[in-house]
Amino acid sequence: MTIYGDREKCYVCYRPKSSCMCSYFEHIKTKTKFVILMHPKEFKKVKNNTGYFTHRSLLNSELFLGIDFTKNERINEIIASHDSYILFPSKEALNLTTTKPNISKKPIAIFLIDATWACTKQMFTQSKNLQALSHMSFTTTQTSQYQIKEQPDDAYLSTIESTLVVLKELNKWKIESIEEPKLNSFLNPFYKMIEYQQNFLKNANSNAVRFKKRK
Repeated sequence: MTIYGDREKCYVCYRPKSSCMCSYFEHIKTKTKFVILMHPKEFKKVKNNTGYFTHRSLLNSELFLGIDFTKNERINEIIASHDSYILFPSKEALNLTTTKPNISKKPIAIFLIDATWACTKQMFTQSKNLQALSHMSFTTTQTSQYQIKEQPDDAYLSTIESTLVVLKELNKWKIESIEEPKLNSFLNPFYKMIEYQQNFLKNANSNAVRFKKRK
């Protein structure tokens, strides 16, 4: 931690100590590479962004900011050196809940798009290399716990919630061997962030100044 003015802040996330989530990250090591593609609009919310939380939680992950990744050398390098999938529900998608991915000599890479649905379609349209990736999906009855943000549909999960489902399925297929306690704690920074924001809103409402109309 470091001090800025009269407020103590974390030198990693630059949040005030009172709202720092760094101590809650599990830092899980995986054989699978996770690639988080963040739309610039999400970057503005990076301190509360679950794509960023996912990146911080997974040691074998990389995060890229942008819309068109067609000519991104590092992303194309990952695609060439891995059996690459993009988490995207479609009729052609490999359902990880019911089907084990084919194992080859190459490691697996899973691309996660961190954006709204409209922005996701924009990224797909412009990124020719993403269009060529195999789709991956899963089946779950889980609903999002993102109580401070309204999801467009009950079936939608945040990036970090979706990643947890994927990690559990990879464990089931013996592609990963992540310890259960680490999986159980994976969403801790997410829950703490929600708790912090709910408390902040409660305090803000209780301290609000109410004005009376003059007679």
